[in-house]
Amino acid sequence: MARTPFSQTEYDRRLERTQERLREEGLDALVVADPANMNYLSGYDGWSFYVHQCLIVTPERDPVWIGRGQDANGARATVWLDDDDILAYSDDHVHSPVDKHPMDFVASVLEEMGLADATIGLEMDAYYFTAKSYTRLQSNLPAATFEDHTLLVNWVRVKKSDAEIEYIEQATDISMAAMDAAMDTIAEGVPESEVAAEIYETLVAGTEAYGGDYPAIVPLMPSGDHTDTPHLTWTDREFEDGDPVIVELSGCRHRYHSPLARTAFVGDPPEILTETADIVVEGLNAALDAAEPGVTAESVEKAWRDVIERHGIEKTSRIGYSMGLGYPPDWGEHTASLRPKDETVLEAGMTFHLIPGIWTSDVGFELSETFHVTKNGAERFSTYPQRLFER
Repeated sequence: MARTPFSQTEYDRRLERTQERLREEGLDALVVADPANMNYLSGYDGWSFYVHQCLIVTPERDPVWIGRGQDANGARATVWLDDDDILAYSDDHVHSPVDKHPMDFVASVLEEMGLADATIGLEMDAYYFTAKSYTRLQSNLPAATFEDHTLLVNWVRVKKSDAEIEYIEQATDISMAAMDAAMDTIAEGVPESEVAAEIYETLVAGTEAYGGDYPAIVPLMPSGDHTDTPHLTWTDREFEDGDPVIVELSGCRHRYHSPLARTAFVGDPPEILTETADIVVEGLNAALDAAEPGVTAESVEKAWRDVIERHGIEKTSRIGYSMGLGYPPDWGEHTASLRPKDETVLEAGMTFHLIPGIWTSDVGFELSETFHVTKNGAERFSTYPQRLFER
C-alpha cells in the first residue's frame, strides 16, 4: 500500500487543475520531468532523479509514471497510481554505452497511448530534462508537435492547500531549531564544518513530534570576507574574532520547505553593521506589510526599496520568490518573484521566501522570512528574532 502524505482528494484536485491547464493550452499530453512536479501530482518520492524519469499527464486519464526498473517498487511504495500505470525501462537504458536512451522508452509509451502525432508539452528548462531527452523524443516521434511548457505545473502549485501549509509550518519548527543549533555553535575557534554538522543533525532529527527530511539546498554559510557571496557553503576554517557569518537553511517536511536566514557576528560588531541590520529589518517588515491579496509582486519589492532609498541605499535585485515543495537543487518554484516588473497578483495561499539583504564592500547583512498570503495579508511562518546575533 502506497504511503502518500496527502489524501486522495488532494491529489485528485491537483490533477484536475493540471488537466484543465492542458486543455486550455491545447495539449494532448505533458511530459513532467521535474521531480517536484512528479511528487506534486503522483506522490512519487525517491532519490532517483539522477536518472531519467517522468510522468505522462493527459487531459482525460490518470498519469503514467515512467522510471528505471529498480525504482518501480519505489513508485509502488509512494504513488497513488494503479500498478498498470507504473512503467519501467530496463537498466541497459541507464548511462548506456550503446545507442539506447530512456526517452526511447518514453517515446514508445507515448506511441502506445496514441500520441505519436499529438501536441505534447515538455518541461524544457527543468533541471533534469536534458537536451538529449528532447532530441531523442523528436527523432522517435517525428510526427509529434513539441511545445515548451516548463512552468505549467509550477503555476498550478503556486497556491497552497491547508494541508500543504501545515507541512510548511512543521518545516518551520525544524528550521528554527536548526538556526538555534547554528547560533549556539558559532564562536571564535569553532570550525565552520562543526556548525554545519550541528545544523544537519537538527534538520534530520526534526522535533519531538516529527522528523525532518533532506532539504533541497544545503545549509549556506558564507563568512568572514565572503559574506558578499551568498551561495558559499562551509569549509573547515575556524571562525575568528571579527567574522560576520550568514546562515541560510531550511527544514523540510514531506518535501515542503520553510527557508530561514540570519546573520551573526563573532565578537563586537561594528556600528555600520548594526545600522545595516536595522535597515534590513525595517525594509523586510515594510515588504511584509505590503503583501496582501490583490497587490502585485513588484509592489511588495517597492515597499522594501522605498525604505532603503530613504537611507541612501540603491538595490534593484529581487528580494524573494515563490517556494514550497522542492528537490535538489532548489526549493524555489520558479514562478513569481518579488522584484521590479513582476506583475503577478498575490492571492491567498501563495507562499514566498522573502530574503532581502544589503552587501557593501565593508559589510553584509541578510535576514529572511518565509510567509504565506492570507485573506488578511502576509503572515510569516517563523517567530525567530529579527536581529543581528552577537557570538
